[in-house]
Amino acid sequence: MKQSFSRATIAGSARKAVPDAQKMSTSDPNTKISISIYARRNPNPPVNLQASMEKMSAELPGKRKYLGPQEFDKLYGADPADLKKIETWAKTQKLEVVSEDVSQRRVKVQGTIGDISQALGVQLNEYDHPTLGEFRGRIGNISVPENLHGIIEGVFGLDTRPVGRPRFRRGNTSPMPLQLFTTQKVSRTAKSLSLPNNPWPGTFFPPQVAQLYNYPPGTDGKGQNIAVFAFNGPSASDLGGYELSALQAYFQKLGQSTPQIQDVVIQGMGNKPGPGTSEQDSSDEVMLDMCTVGSVVPGAKIFMYFTEFTSKGWVDAIHDAIAGENEISVISISYGNPEQDPNSAWTQMGVKLVNQAFDAAASLGITICCSSGDDGSSDEGSGPAEVDFPASSPNVLGVGGTKLVASAGANPVITSEVTWNEEMRGEGATGGGISVVFSKPSYQDTADVPVSVNPPHLVGRGVPDVSADADPETGLVIMKPDGKSMEPIGGTSASAPLWASLVIRLNEALQSKCGFLNELLYTKFSSGVLRDITQGNNGAYAAGPGWDACTGLGSPDGQKLLKALSGGPANAKSKASAKVSKKTKTIAKSKAKKKKK
Repeated sequence: MKQSFSRATIAGSARKAVPDAQKMSTSDPNTKISISIYARRNPNPPVNLQASMEKMSAELPGKRKYLGPQEFDKLYGADPADLKKIETWAKTQKLEVVSEDVSQRRVKVQGTIGDISQALGVQLNEYDHPTLGEFRGRIGNISVPENLHGIIEGVFGLDTRPVGRPRFRRGNTSPMPLQLFTTQKVSRTAKSLSLPNNPWPGTFFPPQVAQLYNYPPGTDGKGQNIAVFAFNGPSASDLGGYELSALQAYFQKLGQSTPQIQDVVIQGMGNKPGPGTSEQDSSDEVMLDMCTVGSVVPGAKIFMYFTEFTSKGWVDAIHDAIAGENEISVISISYGNPEQDPNSAWTQMGVKLVNQAFDAAASLGITICCSSGDDGSSDEGSGPAEVDFPASSPNVLGVGGTKLVASAGANPVITSEVTWNEEMRGEGATGGGISVVFSKPSYQDTADVPVSVNPPHLVGRGVPDVSADADPETGLVIMKPDGKSMEPIGGTSASAPLWASLVIRLNEALQSKCGFLNELLYTKFSSGVLRDITQGNNGAYAAGPGWDACTGLGSPDGQKLLKALSGGPANAKSKASAKVSKKTKTIAKSKAKKKKK
């Protein structure tokens, strides 16, 4: 029998009506759904752990001591007693407890819409929207028993309105059949690389960009685990995924073996590739991420986190990737929404839970790279300027975009790199600006972050932190989902996995996790390490010396960054770099001896 109780509102749970959405009906009370209930962090964490975590971000990776599972649970996990209280209450409301997880602070339950609505004090309806399609939604707050007020911090799964969109852009090109791409040798500093001929002047295969950005030689991501987020759904027509045969054909063309790939289905239909020809199909995004990561760090194990374009899909996937079983060291996220999205995709409750998870990730040595958006300073928002979430979180590495130009010939070098802005051509521009949700973090105190161009012209978290090649005119050549053709694609969906792959190779070279990099980048490596981009604009903001709201601190110089993270000056050979170089020479000598024999 259900028990009645006095209610209290969950802070930040309010939902607004979606403009232009038409209510079709009240949701069927007999339909079964699953929801995720998130508890607060352990209210009595060990003080010594908390203090050490606050100091750690200023240390070099080799000197950091990341938390083990038990320490993590005590500091960032839930109190088991809190989870028990939630489970007990859920059962009194005729809800089935599916699972509970201390590390992720989550209790998953399922039940009918009628029982769940009554338990949480909500009314669920079915809506239709001209561009968002059909979704289940609610208006107003979520309420819980007073004795659980403050213990329950979030509930997700009630509302299925779409959250997030891919951050890739096409140029004025068309796919070309695979049989036209004959293999050729491309000279590199260390060795010749087999790559297909490229019919699109000015574009690159991902390993070429890694070479231009001086990624640490002799590294390929061996021993590292990287998580790549992939979204589709919740509608069955909203496809997104990859064909393994298509990826195999791509890596074969590049003269590489297919990397280890493991799908992790968090919510929804998992890997469901489509042709990539419609806005409801994110397959080109998935292929861009996988072709980039797979060719730049072929030695790493790639975990594809498939989830839905819903708040539950986001929150559950992020918590699982950070506190799950796969020992992820880098997460690449090429999706986002404007902070002030007119369709109210995110609630304050959702932003809080995601940001808390990002904060906890640093304690485990996880680096999170997020695309800053492809629509310039406006970021599809309702005002003159917006920034993208989750790139605007102060706990992630927000990645903007550049236009990269290189010399022709056997040993190409970068000849020009400016802010990506092709809005006049209808091909997008790098996202960047000032957050209205997050205040300016202390690590940006010396970055000269400007006031927002929006009234009341406040200073908040500046986005992005760094940048990389994203202009579709100088984009990355990838395989189409059908495995029969290739095409260059850009956007910060290209720059984010490029940075994620760089961090993977840095981890390998350092034999330590880089973890949260922002503190070091802004306070110790703000000049002389990255490639400072000083030309161009993204609409409301202009690039200039030092940090700017277009390209952040700049684009990569992998070897300089490796040396700096190793503890040496950028122009000196680090121990880590020397170790990799020595390993490369040893392999070369071994091969030479075998040939003589």
